[in-house]
Amino acid sequence: MSTQVEQLETALLDAVLADPICRVLLERLPALRLEEWWLTAGAVFQNVWNAVEGRPAGYGIRDYDIFYFDDSDMSWQAEDIVIRRARELFADLPAMIEVRNEARVHVWYEAKFGVSIPPFVSATDAVDAFASTTCCVAVTRDRAGLRVYAPFGLEDVFAMHMRPNRRLAPQHVYEAKVSQYGERWPNLSYEPWRSQDEMSQ
Repeated sequence: MSTQVEQLETALLDAVLADPICRVLLERLPALRLEEWWLTAGAVFQNVWNAVEGRPAGYGIRDYDIFYFDDSDMSWQAEDIVIRRARELFADLPAMIEVRNEARVHVWYEAKFGVSIPPFVSATDAVDAFASTTCCVAVTRDRAGLRVYAPFGLEDVFAMHMRPNRRLAPQHVYEAKVSQYGERWPNLSYEPWRSQDEMSQ
């Protein structure tokens, strides 16, 4: 790992841990004994933006997303058990915490969004599918300590620059995210969505 990557990961963890909600989540999540779990989405990249802009940690974060992966039982009942355990574990936190089994997403995705998707193979596979590559970042804790997952790097996160990720989300979803985030973080910049024809020119 290069020195620059290490520095960015350290700065990211500092920004995430500055948020008391994130700090408690990362401390307690191992108690759920999930085989693979990650704190992800706005709880991570939006706290970096807050640090960059000098805003309070936790500013603008509407919910805290926890992805886990368990394909041993694909029933809603099994996922609901984990959700209820998490609700009890974090009952004292003044925040909306969303816990989801990414092994089940393909089961309900078509009914909600109108298109079918192949099953995710891991929680990090789901992180890879966010509408912007800039949002594909997550943090977990294992026996070695805190660990960062950032398949597209962290440069865009700290630059507050969004780029489209065409793997799953369509154009209107990406553009909606850009608009929503831009209202809360006006310094955010973005790469416009380009069609395949435009990209080939």
